[in-house]
Amino acid sequence: MLSKLEELKLITLCVTLDDHRAFARLVDEYSPGLHGFIYNLTLGDAALTDDIAQETFLKAYSELRSFRGVSRFRTWLYRIAFNEFTDQMRRRTPTDDIASYADKIESGATADRSWQLSHDLAEAMASLSETERTIVLLFYYEDRPIKEIVKITGLAEGTVKSHLSRAKTKMAKTINEYRNDTE
Repeated sequence: MLSKLEELKLITLCVTLDDHRAFARLVDEYSPGLHGFIYNLTLGDAALTDDIAQETFLKAYSELRSFRGVSRFRTWLYRIAFNEFTDQMRRRTPTDDIASYADKIESGATADRSWQLSHDLAEAMASLSETERTIVLLFYYEDRPIKEIVKITGLAEGTVKSHLSRAKTKMAKTINEYRNDTE
């Protein structure tokens, strides 16, 4: 990972000299993690993930002059991605629900235990609200501290903690219900 000083140097090159190679370095550095984050937010929708990632980097480049450097560039980038995801979800039809996601998962089903665990986790993640899913992904998958999640989501610290607690409860309930239904 780039140090904060390296990030600021690359951002300065982008802003002052319109150095596309410097921005490409930032994209190369943060693209894999950002794609993984968005992919999980979209519940495995690769096309939507690519669209959101592309929009995120376009917005980041066009708004780079507004980056204040208070937080890390990665945090700022994830905030843009979260906002893009939220905008995309507002524009989607209500038919994009848990059942359609479960159908996608089941179409590639295998009988082994690892698939079952993946399926249980996918069902549990799909049961969460967009905000809860975002916070769970940032906290557990991305290993981000609460304070950074606050910056990315724009939510108060107590609200983030409440969403995290509620999400864990919902996920456990969903997994238990699913297992009881299949036994």
